[in-house]
Amino acid sequence: MTDPMALGGGGLVGPGSQPADFDGGRLDYMVMPDGMAVFSAANVPEADAAQALPQGVAAGEAILAALSRMVDGAGPQRVDLTHLDGANLAFVDQLLGEGEVSVVFGTDVQVQESVLAGVWRVRESDGSGRCRRDYVDCGPFPTGLVERAFDGARAQAILPETARPNIFNAPPLVAEINEHIPRLGAAGGPGHVINLSLLPHTEEDLAFLDEALGRGALVILSRGYGNCRIRSTGTRGCWWTQYFNSQDTLILNSIEICALPQVALAAAEDLADSAERLGEILEIYR
Repeated sequence: MTDPMALGGGGLVGPGSQPADFDGGRLDYMVMPDGMAVFSAANVPEADAAQALPQGVAAGEAILAALSRMVDGAGPQRVDLTHLDGANLAFVDQLLGEGEVSVVFGTDVQVQESVLAGVWRVRESDGSGRCRRDYVDCGPFPTGLVERAFDGARAQAILPETARPNIFNAPPLVAEINEHIPRLGAAGGPGHVINLSLLPHTEEDLAFLDEALGRGALVILSRGYGNCRIRSTGTRGCWWTQYFNSQDTLILNSIEICALPQVALAAAEDLADSAERLGEILEIYR
């Protein structure tokens, strides 16, 4: 077999190895994405350290019991952590770790999914930033947030009254959105997606849609291969979903009419896997 380094005197592969075009051009390679977020297990405390934190260990067992009830067919479960002191609460946080999905609802609710899919750390604060409630929700998505996000929302998208230049496709899209809102199903069920990335539109079209839908207070960020950012709108059942690559370039822009976009939900098999993994973790403290 011929050694490629021997062809023409060696070193004829890779960037800079090929002759320039006659017009002075050069071959540029697209920058490949990096920074992919991958699963990493929680850095759990040592068994000896946990002996001084019985309430934290008990909270872990309560979360496992809640997960097990979910797997057995019960509805979403909640485990209150408000009574824990700082050390025991830190133990629970370390036990659960931080996963890929974060949720912010206005300024008073912050949610972080743990490394165990479907196990959500929820903190609710008052107007001064003091913690009012601290708990773990076990389920596809933290309970009550979607309903609260659309409290007072419009029943339909509303066309802006002011005439504007460079508006082309937005008005018929508003009509399409309003046609599908009454067909909303259960969370995770079939919805209707309008892929703006595949449609010709102007920046003014996007601003028109933004005003027609209004803006909601619930924001979901899912970090994986790049980022997925979802925000509720001011119109019931309408979500604005954007996917960015690891270079933070928008690669998919869409409006979803559904109870909640599928990407934000933990699947049933994920919950079962989380229960199994948490049980294995807690064995070292028993």
